[in-house]
Amino acid sequence: MVAWAITTQPLLKELLTDPRVSKDARRHWPAWANGEVSPEWPLFTWVAVQNMFTAYGGDHKRLRALVAKAFTARRTAALRPRIEQLTADLLDGLAATAPGAPVDLREGYAYPIPIQVICELFGVTDEATREGLRVCVDSIFHTSADPEEVTATYARIYELLGSLIAAKRETPGDDMTSVLISAREEDGSRLSEQELIDTLLLVISAGHETTVNLLDNAIHALLTHPEQLELVRTGAADWDAVIEETLRVQAPVANLPLRYATEDIALDGVTIAKGDAILAAYAAAGRDPQLHGADADRFDITRATKEHLAFGHGVHYCLGAPLAKLEAAVALPALFARFPRMRLATVPGELRPVESFISNGHRALPVLLHG
Repeated sequence: MVAWAITTQPLLKELLTDPRVSKDARRHWPAWANGEVSPEWPLFTWVAVQNMFTAYGGDHKRLRALVAKAFTARRTAALRPRIEQLTADLLDGLAATAPGAPVDLREGYAYPIPIQVICELFGVTDEATREGLRVCVDSIFHTSADPEEVTATYARIYELLGSLIAAKRETPGDDMTSVLISAREEDGSRLSEQELIDTLLLVISAGHETTVNLLDNAIHALLTHPEQLELVRTGAADWDAVIEETLRVQAPVANLPLRYATEDIALDGVTIAKGDAILAAYAAAGRDPQLHGADADRFDITRATKEHLAFGHGVHYCLGAPLAKLEAAVALPALFARFPRMRLATVPGELRPVESFISNGHRALPVLLHG
């Protein structure tokens, strides 16, 4: 498949707010309509789902309004005590690590906080279901997956979500899955069964993967830029600056598929033809030298302008962005306060990225907690 990659921030912002750009493959991508997109394609799930991520126009407004109930400012703020407790418990566990023994902070810290929070928010209490969803989400972001993995993941995640919905129908709870089911059954015109399942897939996957990468990348950035960490410790800069600069220089989602031109679009001397696919290159846009200068690829929390598109822009701006930032605002200062002598357990060049051109993080982040 061929797509236009939009890498400069002004052009990307322009397209993300252009009504001639759709996310609905069924209506606006000829390759989908012509049957050219196989279920074995690694990005199949990204375009096949039916939720607000792939919706356009009125459908998007309808679906977003339902999901927005989970991420109101009041509900997000109310999660702070739980995030603080989860953070404290994880730090207590990490503190028991023997001096000199490396620990993987991506696995042992960056992952548990956001996945626990989003699963509790949506009532995923069964540990086996939670772990199964995590494995499936990792696979969905694995854009080098072979056809067998792609089709197996697609089947498995729908099996898990179908079981979750069945359980919540039988025993509703005080959670957002039950709220969405209620909306579906009180007024079926508001949410189809497929949209219900795919909405859960969206919020559970996007609700943790981006925050995992945000925490991972922020920890790595500070450990490889000790002078920047010192600015925070002395009060010369704050943690909000760390979070925003991390989002700018290392967008948690590097590239997000796909959008489609609903008609010919003349843009910066070229024409994106009707039906052409478009890839939002968020990581490249965050490092746009036209906006951030010749040192756009440098992590600098004192940078005057930290503008980024890490959470998107326009009508598809990420509803969970405030929650992700809250989790980072709690987890990062707590970690560095608890382990002030923490350092990487390997040279930075040996760290391997996750096998994805969508998800932007490390496969592992080994550190020595006690220096």
